[in-house]
Amino acid sequence: MADISRVHLASTSTPSGLPLTLGPLDGRYSGAVAPLVDYLSEAALNRDRVHVEVEWLIHLTRNAVLPGTAPLTSDQEVALRAIVTGFDGESVAELAELERVTVHDVKAVEYFIGRRLPDLGIAELKPLVHFGCTSEDINNLSYAVGVKGAVENVWLPAARSLTGQIAGMARESAAVPMLSRTHGQPATPTTLGKELAVVAHRLDRQLKRIEGTEYLGKINGATGTFAAHYASVPDADWQRVSQGFVEGLGLSWNPLTTQIESHDWQAELYADVARFNRILHNFCTDVWSYISIGYFAQVPVEGATGSSTMPHKVNPIRFENAEANLEISCSLLDVLGATLVTSRWQRDLTDSSSQRNIGVAFGHSLLALSNVAKGLDRLDVAAAVLAADLDTNWEVLGEAVQMVMRAEGIAGVPGMDDPYERLKELTRGQRVDAARMQEFVSGLGLSPEAESRLMALTPATYTGIAEQLVDHLD
Repeated sequence: MADISRVHLASTSTPSGLPLTLGPLDGRYSGAVAPLVDYLSEAALNRDRVHVEVEWLIHLTRNAVLPGTAPLTSDQEVALRAIVTGFDGESVAELAELERVTVHDVKAVEYFIGRRLPDLGIAELKPLVHFGCTSEDINNLSYAVGVKGAVENVWLPAARSLTGQIAGMARESAAVPMLSRTHGQPATPTTLGKELAVVAHRLDRQLKRIEGTEYLGKINGATGTFAAHYASVPDADWQRVSQGFVEGLGLSWNPLTTQIESHDWQAELYADVARFNRILHNFCTDVWSYISIGYFAQVPVEGATGSSTMPHKVNPIRFENAEANLEISCSLLDVLGATLVTSRWQRDLTDSSSQRNIGVAFGHSLLALSNVAKGLDRLDVAAAVLAADLDTNWEVLGEAVQMVMRAEGIAGVPGMDDPYERLKELTRGQRVDAARMQEFVSGLGLSPEAESRLMALTPATYTGIAEQLVDHLD
C-alpha cells in the first residue's frame, strides 16, 4: 500500500485574538513535540482515516470481492491515494464542515472521499466507500497506523539517541572511581561509568520490548461477526479479505473482537513506555543529586539566568523539567492502559475520548527526552570532587578487610576470629583515615600476601571489576 506523506497539520486559527493553545505542548514546547503532530494530532487521525478508507476501497476492487467490480487502473489508484497525500489544512477545514452536518467524524470522512470520486471517473464506486464497516473498523486501524508511526519514527529514535548518549558517557567514565551511597550513606565504591551503564542497560531493555510491539487491527463489522459482509456478499472469504487488508497496512490481524479492537496491545505498549519513563525519571533524580553534591559541574549557557535574584546559580532545570513531564506522561499512559482494556458488552465510547490523549502522553515523554539530552550535554564530570569524596571515606574498606580476614581464617591463619565485629567497632559511625586503616590492617596478623594487598588498597581502587562491567553495553 502507498506511503502516507507526512505534513505539518497544526491549526493556526485563534479565538479573541489569542493563540489557540490551551496546553504547553501546543505553546512554548511546540517545537520539541512538533514531529508527533504528523502522527497523533486530530488532523493526523483524520488523514489516517482517509488513508484507511481509500486503501479499503482499493483492496476491495483489486481483489474483486464484490460481484460487478473490477480492479481500478493504476492511474485511478494513484489519484485515490493523492486524496491522502494531498491532505492539508483545507482538507481539515472541509472535514470539520462536514462533521458539523453529520455530527459523526467517521461519516464525515466517508462523505469527504465520496465527493471526490466523480472527478476521478469512478462515481459508481461511491457505495463501496466504507463498505461493510462500522466506524470502529476505521478508527482502530487509523489509531494503530498513527501510533505505530509515532513510536517507530519519532519516539523510538529519540529514546534510542538518549540511551546511546548515556551509554557513551558510561564508556567515557568507565574507570572514574566514585563513592557509592546506599541508603544515602557511604558504601562500597563503584565507578561513575558503571552506574551510568546500569541506567543505559535498563533503558535499552525497555526499548527492545517497545521495538517488539505488535500493533493489532481489525475490520469485521458492527460486532465482530462479519454479519453485514456475509449478508451482502455470501460467497466472499471475508476473513481472508480482512486479514490481507489489515496486514497490508503493516499491522497484525486480530480475528476475535467485539465492535472494538480490544486495545490490549495499546495497554502493553503504554506500560512499556511508562516503565521507560520511570527508569529515566529515576536517572534524572540521581543526576540532580549528583549535581547537588558536586559530582557533576554544569556548563553555564551564555546569557542564561539561573535565578532572578542569585546570579551565581546554575540550576539543573533540564532534569527538573524532565521529571515533571515524565510524571505527567506516566499518569496519562497509566490511565490509557487501564481504561482502554475495558468496554461494556460489545461497545462503549470511553475509549474514544481516552485515545484522543495518546498524543499528549507521548508529547510529554518526548519533551522529557529532549530536556535530558540537553541537560547531559551541559555536564562535566568533576573528577577531583569524586576523588576527594573517596579519600575522606576510608571506612568503606571495612568490608574488604573483614572479607580478607574471613578468607584468611578459612585458610588456617590464626587470630582471624570475629572479623565483622572487629571492623564494626573500628568503623561504625566513625570516620577512618588512611593512617588509621593501615595501622589496623598491619596489626591483624594477616599473611604477608594478604596484608600487602590490603595495604595497597584505597577507596579509589576498591571498585572491583566495575570498569569491565561497562563492556556489557557493547
